[in-house]
Amino acid sequence: MTHLIGYLERMSRILNNILMAIAGFFLVAMMGLACANVVLRSIDMPINGTFELMGLFGAVIASFALATTQMQRQHIAVDVLINLFPVRVRRVLGVLNYLIGTTLFLLAAWQTRLLGTNLWKVHELSETLRIIYFPFVYCVSLGCLVIALVLMIQLLKVLSGEGEGA
Repeated sequence: MTHLIGYLERMSRILNNILMAIAGFFLVAMMGLACANVVLRSIDMPINGTFELMGLFGAVIASFALATTQMQRQHIAVDVLINLFPVRVRRVLGVLNYLIGTTLFLLAAWQTRLLGTNLWKVHELSETLRIIYFPFVYCVSLGCLVIALVLMIQLLKVLSGEGEGA
């Protein structure tokens, strides 16, 4: 079990590094676009579709950052109540938490993939710039799939006694 967890963690780390690099690229693009739009707006030449691109790029950034945030435990955790329970109860709650989280994000990945496929089939385009939507929806689906992988690894760690309970 330890070898499987180690392999999955290495694979997850590589995947997360790739996703974070892509998210970083989109974040720099967003900042450049926002700055350019502010400057050009001051001389009455705003960039068309800025709001649209910010939304699409933001979806990619947020979904690609989810798994890394979970891996590094940089999310907000309110565990004042949980810490009052015995270790065994915290472990059971941890297993339930990771199981529910994995299931939720697998369902979200599946449904967003279906949505992306539908948008691809009907050739849905954005309103202002006429950009195809489905690649951005597929990115959100991938982000959900990768956080599901991270949560599953954390579940396996708790079940094997390696990870923390809750």
